[in-house]
Amino acid sequence: MNIIEAVLLGAVEGFTEFLPISSTGHLTIVEKLLGYQIDAPDITAFTAIIQSGAVIATLIFLRTDLIRIVTAWLRGVFNAEHRANADYRFGWAIILGSIPIGIIGLLFQDSIETTLRSLWFVAGALIIYSGVMWFADHAATQVRHTEDVTWKDTLVIGIVQCLALIPGVSRSGATMTAGLLRDLDRVTVTKLSFFLSIPALLGATVLQTVTEFDGISTANGGVGWPATITATLVSFVVGWFAVSWLLKFVAKHSYSIFIGYRLVLGAVLMVLLATNVIDPR
Repeated sequence: MNIIEAVLLGAVEGFTEFLPISSTGHLTIVEKLLGYQIDAPDITAFTAIIQSGAVIATLIFLRTDLIRIVTAWLRGVFNAEHRANADYRFGWAIILGSIPIGIIGLLFQDSIETTLRSLWFVAGALIIYSGVMWFADHAATQVRHTEDVTWKDTLVIGIVQCLALIPGVSRSGATMTAGLLRDLDRVTVTKLSFFLSIPALLGATVLQTVTEFDGISTANGGVGWPATITATLVSFVVGWFAVSWLLKFVAKHSYSIFIGYRLVLGAVLMVLLATNVIDPR
């Protein structure tokens, strides 16, 4: 992989990671258009690893909130008097909500990295889950806010987040939809989606780095670590601006623009696949 392609893929990842339009789906499409075998081990590892750039951008962007939550959680763990703190409960909620995707991801890793990488799955998921997003966007009352989040909310959201293992569903789309159906407001579910992304995506990065370190190397025919690191850095920069923009956008708008985009992209992709313009793998 040359540097120009790495920059392009890093920008796609950073921009789409936190939008409810599926970053993995977009990366899979662009990787295919660039001529890569999208279910090759080095490509699936590359796709997972560069997500860490956007996640690190989120860590820094939300550092004040994270420091407050982690501090409250640690105080509550070691001192029962602090366990009434809302941030202590929120910390446990994030931990609990992160467990399901870790378990499902490990159990079905082979299928996720091979069968589900087909562009037919991407196109279908883009279209089908748009209907779920539309229903949630219109049915949500948004009467509950950050201080109302419970472990039950994040457990439900964490379970639904597992659907994001199917490229095209969108991790942020899945978590935001589940949050809206729990009657949380859009800003709260968006922030909660950011928090839940941290352990899930960083865990995937560590796993793929350890298991595919040699496979990514150009010496073994992989995409190369220089390209992987470049794409991750670009993902960080673009992701920073995407997070900032999204929080401002959802405070005043519905998800309609994202739903419409998903439907168009999914339909176009299906036409290209049905007419053999591009191969599903």
